[in-house]
Amino acid sequence: MPPLLLAVPNVSTATDTATLDAIEQAFVAGGARLLTPRHSDADHGRTVFTLAARPPVLAHALAAGAAVAADRIDLRAHAGAHPHVGAIDVVPVVFLSPADRGAACAEALVAADLLAEGPNLPVFLYGLLAGGRTRADLRRGGLPGLRERGTPPDLGRELPLTDRTGATLVAARPPLVAFNLELAAPATGDTAREIAAHVRRLPGVVALGLTIRGTVAQVSTNVEDPGTTPLATVLDTVERHAGVTAAELVGLAPRRALEGWPDRVPIHNRATIEDALGSIADP
Repeated sequence: MPPLLLAVPNVSTATDTATLDAIEQAFVAGGARLLTPRHSDADHGRTVFTLAARPPVLAHALAAGAAVAADRIDLRAHAGAHPHVGAIDVVPVVFLSPADRGAACAEALVAADLLAEGPNLPVFLYGLLAGGRTRADLRRGGLPGLRERGTPPDLGRELPLTDRTGATLVAARPPLVAFNLELAAPATGDTAREIAAHVRRLPGVVALGLTIRGTVAQVSTNVEDPGTTPLATVLDTVERHAGVTAAELVGLAPRRALEGWPDRVPIHNRATIEDALGSIADP
C-alpha cells in the first residue's frame, strides 16, 4: 500500500468564508482528509489547510481544491502581510518518514503536473524538487519580482503569469512548524524585524518580523528542522530581546517540536501530527 502523506496547501485569502468552504469541500470530495480545522489569518491574508491521503489520491485532491481557488480568488484584491506569489500560493507534500521521501517527491510532481494541466497555473518547484531553491528565492519581490526576474515555470511554461491567479510553488518536504510569536509592548514592527534577523541564525529557521492588527509586533517563523531547533529554543532567542505575550501554531507540529515548551507562554491552536493521525480512521 502506498504510504500516507500529508499536504499543507496555502491559499491567499482569509476572509472569504464561502470560497474557503468551497476549496475545503473540493479537497475532501477529492479523497483527502482534513486533519485539523483550516487556519485563516486575516492579518497575513492567508489560509492553511492540512490534508492527509495516499498516492495517487492526494495529488488529485490537491488539484481539485486548486481549481476552485484559481476560479474564485483574485490576487488583485488581496490584503495581508504574508509574502505570496499566487492564489494557491504553496503546495507542499509532506513525508512523515525518510523512507517515504521518494513517494512524496513523486506525488508532488504529479500534483504539479495536474495544477498546470487543470487549473492552468504556472508551477515553480522548490526544495528537494529544485536543487534546494527556496520559497523565499521565488517570493522575493512578490509576484512582480517573480515576473521581472523572468524565471520560467517548471511546469506550465506556456501559461501566462496573471495578476489574478499568479503562480503556485510546489515541494516535497519533511514536517516543519509554522509558528508565530506576539511581542509585548512597546515592541514595534521594526523590533520584530530586528529579532527575526537573530532568529534566522538558528539552524533550519526562517523568520519574518511583521506588524499585525495595526500595532502588534509579531515574529513569524517556519521551523524547518524541529528536531534540531525545538520551539522552546526559538522562544528563548526571541525573549532575549523582547517579551512574548502569546504563541500561535499554524497547522500541526511534530510532538518532538513542543518538548520543553514552558507553560507560562500559551500556544494557540496547539496540536500535533501524531494526535491528529491517531484520531482518524486510516484514509
